[in-house]
Amino acid sequence: MTHKHAKTLPATPSAPKISDYYGCNVFGLETMKLLIPRETFRKVQEAVEKGERLDLEAANAVASAMKTWAISKGATHYCHWFQPLTGATAEKHDAFIDVTGQGAVLETFTGQMLVQAEPDASSFPSGGLRVTFEARGYTAWDPTSPAFILENTGGATLCIPTCFVSYTGHALDTKTPLLRSIEALNTAALSILELFKSDARKVFSTLGVEQEYFLVDQEYFKSRPDLLLAGRTLFGAASPKGQQLEDHYFGSIKDRVFAFMTDFESEAFKLGIPLKTRHNEVAPHQFECAPIFEEANVAVDHNQLVMDLMERIAARHGLAALLYEKPFAGVNGSGKHNNWSLGTDTGKNLLSPGATPQENLQFLTILTAIVKAVHDHSLLLRASITSSGNDHRLGANEAPPAIMSVFLGAQLTKVLADLEKGVTTKGTDPMWISFGIDKIPPVLKDNTDRNRTSPFAFTGNKFEFRAVGSSANSAVPVATINTIVANQLLETKKEIAAAMKGGKAFKEAVLEVLRKQYKQSKTVCFEGNNYSEDWVKEAKKRGLPNEKTTPAALKGFDLKKSVELFAKLGVLTEEESHSRYHILLEKYAKDIAIEAKLVGEMTMTLFVPAAVDYQNRLAAAVAAQKSLGVAVAAQASLLREVAGRVESALLGAASLNKAFEEADRVEDAAARAEAFCTKVKPWFEKIRTDVDALELLIPADSWPLPKYREMLFLM
Repeated sequence: MTHKHAKTLPATPSAPKISDYYGCNVFGLETMKLLIPRETFRKVQEAVEKGERLDLEAANAVASAMKTWAISKGATHYCHWFQPLTGATAEKHDAFIDVTGQGAVLETFTGQMLVQAEPDASSFPSGGLRVTFEARGYTAWDPTSPAFILENTGGATLCIPTCFVSYTGHALDTKTPLLRSIEALNTAALSILELFKSDARKVFSTLGVEQEYFLVDQEYFKSRPDLLLAGRTLFGAASPKGQQLEDHYFGSIKDRVFAFMTDFESEAFKLGIPLKTRHNEVAPHQFECAPIFEEANVAVDHNQLVMDLMERIAARHGLAALLYEKPFAGVNGSGKHNNWSLGTDTGKNLLSPGATPQENLQFLTILTAIVKAVHDHSLLLRASITSSGNDHRLGANEAPPAIMSVFLGAQLTKVLADLEKGVTTKGTDPMWISFGIDKIPPVLKDNTDRNRTSPFAFTGNKFEFRAVGSSANSAVPVATINTIVANQLLETKKEIAAAMKGGKAFKEAVLEVLRKQYKQSKTVCFEGNNYSEDWVKEAKKRGLPNEKTTPAALKGFDLKKSVELFAKLGVLTEEESHSRYHILLEKYAKDIAIEAKLVGEMTMTLFVPAAVDYQNRLAAAVAAQKSLGVAVAAQASLLREVAGRVESALLGAASLNKAFEEADRVEDAAARAEAFCTKVKPWFEKIRTDVDALELLIPADSWPLPKYREMLFLM
């Protein structure tokens, strides 16, 4: 019953249903079906599903429909949207116009413009695949990832996902190897499914990318040269309160953040990005969003768009989105968990064990192949996620270590252990967890717990690759997983065929091969705490690599067996593998060089002047009080500490400069990266120790930069 004096609150205006506008800026198959002739649509479907080449007539029809649709959405330009080896995306905008003989203009967009373009390749990384004066490169339409409209302030652009290759045909991007790996995986997986009489005609990797990020006020961001240019704070004393109260994770979302999230999600939904989850993460001002699974190629494109949208929309709200792996010391960094699985055109998830995994021979065959693939190529897998930023995060008791291991969970570990022994695993009844409260029904317990410390963990019907860094392009680790698994599935097929040729029945042959493979690779399986020192020691005993730095980890790309593996499966040529190795080495050296220059410049132009100014004021105060006979022992001690820290920081900056000059003279890419890693980078922490100590000694109003307590708690 309503009280007679109660006020009626105005109704909250209802937001439009997501389904009403989801994908409205995407030129997908559903839109295409309405706008192009039936026969042309059939050809496009075959291009998407079977990789058939699209003829020029069909391409012209698609281009015409795409242009009409894009212009109706406000687009004036189009671009071939591609992912060069910088790790980011690239685009060159061309207007939908052509000049007629009378000086008028017409909107034009042909099949040739859709299918192929020619951006200048000379300014993108190539790792020696071309010389600077050989500028020609080509982008080619990827029909498996739909075109989309990207709306910016004042305009809109039609973006066409494309591959990017050099004049000689070498891949200069991350999409091309990913697509090749998807084809290799399809071929290999189908060869296994044929053994089990599957009716599947296509197998593909699926992917769900959890994206972690930080938000800070844009004014703080602009006031920090290190955040602005390096993506992380190179200096900063810890805030008295960090994440120790464990009150931020899944906590209520601040209004300003919520406004950003809803705006960001709305734009993502328009682009057909199926974002499902949003929440606070562990560290202050750290957050996460996660989508529903998609085919891996589309999921990678969508994640690249997610990162772009985050940065642009955060700016609208006066915020800065930080995608770097470790922007703040002393609190958790950010990752990008890649949830990887295998799907079929018949709707099956090949990594779903079913109610009785011990009887699901097809599942066990694929599972064992994945374990063997990670075991045999663990350093390559480590190389696929390495970067200067991820080096700060891996192994820091907040993320998996640099040791690549596999977590399977108690049930599957027992199934494989029994398989190795030749023992039949007994089925288990479903287990329930009771809350002890009559009104709350019990919940069904999963077969596996979640091991948050494992880099590559089985989580029910997928593997979660948790070692990927937040700023990474997922195409690289996913293409690597696809490739190593495809290779092992082909080997498994050969071994089963050989066993059957030797007279064994099918089931007996499969079990023999699985038993052998698990025995060879079980050392990569670990069910315990990956953060512990005990695991580091145990992993060393097992012979598992533990490369903690990028220069060391990148050797995984340059191993003879890695190069041969990519070449054998047609994912990367030998030249393309070597080029990526060199590009990543150069990128690492450049990252550290930028940070080195920032450390030196900020020390000399911001911190030392502020400290010397305070030091002079303190010295004058001490001298004045001492002349009056006032006790100044504590103040004199403070003065000595400030002066000592200033002197130490100055000496450190000089040593850093010398180390930088020596490293900068090294020409060999591997030696240069190693020099910046071992000779230059150690000075960062030494200088930071002095500067952070000064931050806690100098008056807050005299400190030249925003502090951690402001950036992480004020918004």
